[in-house]
Amino acid sequence: MKTQSGSLASPKLIPYVRNANDPDHNIQIIGSGSIGGKAQGLVFLQDLLSSSDLIQKYPQTKVIVPDMVVIGTEVFDSFLEKNNLVRFTDSDHTDDQIAHAFQQADLPFFVLGDLRSLVEEIQNPIAVRSSSLLEDATYEPFAGIYSTKMIPNEQFDPDFRFRKLSEAIKFVYASTFFKAAKSYRNATGHDHREEKMALIIQRVHGARHHVRFYPDLSGVARSYNFYPVGKAKPEDGVVSLALGLGKTIVDGGRSWTYSPAHPRIAPPYGSINELLKNSQREFWAVNMGAPLIYDPIRETEYLIKGDLPTAEKDGTLKELCSTYDSQGDRLQIGMGNPGPRVLNFAPLLQLKRIPLNKLIQELIRICEEQLENPVEIEFAMTFSPPSLGLLQVRSMVVSSDEVEVSEQDLGDPNALAASEKALGNGLVENIKDIVYVIPENFELEKTREMAEELDQINGELVRKGSPYLLIIFGRLGSSDPWLGIPVNWGQISGSRVIIETYQEGLSADMSQGSHFFHNLTSLGVSYISLPRAGKYQLDWSWLSEQKEIQKTKYLRHIELKSPLGIKIDGKAGRAIILKSRGKNG
Repeated sequence: MKTQSGSLASPKLIPYVRNANDPDHNIQIIGSGSIGGKAQGLVFLQDLLSSSDLIQKYPQTKVIVPDMVVIGTEVFDSFLEKNNLVRFTDSDHTDDQIAHAFQQADLPFFVLGDLRSLVEEIQNPIAVRSSSLLEDATYEPFAGIYSTKMIPNEQFDPDFRFRKLSEAIKFVYASTFFKAAKSYRNATGHDHREEKMALIIQRVHGARHHVRFYPDLSGVARSYNFYPVGKAKPEDGVVSLALGLGKTIVDGGRSWTYSPAHPRIAPPYGSINELLKNSQREFWAVNMGAPLIYDPIRETEYLIKGDLPTAEKDGTLKELCSTYDSQGDRLQIGMGNPGPRVLNFAPLLQLKRIPLNKLIQELIRICEEQLENPVEIEFAMTFSPPSLGLLQVRSMVVSSDEVEVSEQDLGDPNALAASEKALGNGLVENIKDIVYVIPENFELEKTREMAEELDQINGELVRKGSPYLLIIFGRLGSSDPWLGIPVNWGQISGSRVIIETYQEGLSADMSQGSHFFHNLTSLGVSYISLPRAGKYQLDWSWLSEQKEIQKTKYLRHIELKSPLGIKIDGKAGRAIILKSRGKNG
């Protein structure tokens, strides 16, 4: 399976056989062609489970790659050609227009029988996932750029289930040509015609609770931690956990992040109140009840949100939460007392009734050894009985360049910004453009409007070929607009350095488990965090004095006479941005 450092070979899969129900071959293929990067990663994980002693070492926990069927890229090519959909490759149609056109098209005749048979065999939720040729490549991963669509697939009528599966397949195919995907390919220097899409049709790992189907927890584990705190070291890795479907984590929502070497140590919140405010309060699930609205061109058509009281009724909080004791102003592990529930995963990580943390550490170690690269693993788990589903593995990019930024450097009076919490490594040159959120105009309830303005300015700078420094408040790229500006990668594709700072009432560190974060690190975009109470602050007054190119309601674009001096020390996590005041005034 392994070819060179960080890459995977293309495996040969067993062709799908109707009604075979073969437990020895839980990964099969429909059609021919490539299976794409994501599917290669899942086949690698399946082979790893078969060849290692991991299952024997943890007999109380079932570890699996959920059953899946891959649709090869040949089907995608045939679908585009048969329906004249290649015209969308370089078009400027909106996402909705593209999605509508794909829904009206016909899938190739030669796959219809297999798809019809598949929904007859499976009558529980399935996810239709992208697995493109470019997806999960080591240095240019397309994590989260394409769509995934989950469908309940539990209706009595197999014809109805077949139609829903067909709609989901067409939607994911259409996402190949959505604006975000095109912008990302432009940013990575790929021709749109290079991309081909395989698909994964996979059982959703979870359990049904009334009208909701979801795992007890989802997680993303990374073998390298770009932002270690306290006793944690970068090589210890980092894990993000959330109740429900993994969409919460990969979309940059609220999750619990910890070092697997120190699972009992909580994230560095300043107080219990801050922890309560920033912990997860909602979760995603597949809707097994009546559909809210028929909308085949929406990714979340069959997804619903629940809250913690709902999860408590479902019985899914036992291993995940603590209870806030207001009299003692402290957290008590478990749900033995009344009070607000807090998702800090303490029963799991501190009482260790289920060895999830050890299992994850072992998985990371084995995958790193096999791929000879730092790795990221996505997973989901149910507890009754304990079952860990492996959903993805991909390589990470960790720079080894030698660049040093000392504490003395951080105090340079010519600094626009300095930080002891930075991601990236090396010197960033030729940045003369800066786009920043105007502090006095920032309103948390208006972050969606800011995303639209940023999209427009980014497009202009990309067309000019001008890389830029972006300065924002809160967490960039989160799907939750109350954590920061909810942009997708295509809306900031021209940025080369991002500064994340805060205002009163806003505290949301970048989620290392998000797809946005993975793409950021893999493309070499530097990310600098300026904590609200940090030692070093941004020179806002200097920014306001620079030449203005454009000003919108919430953003300002300025251009300097000469490039900024940007230096990031990835090993120490320090960064300094110099104004070059002698030239820039």
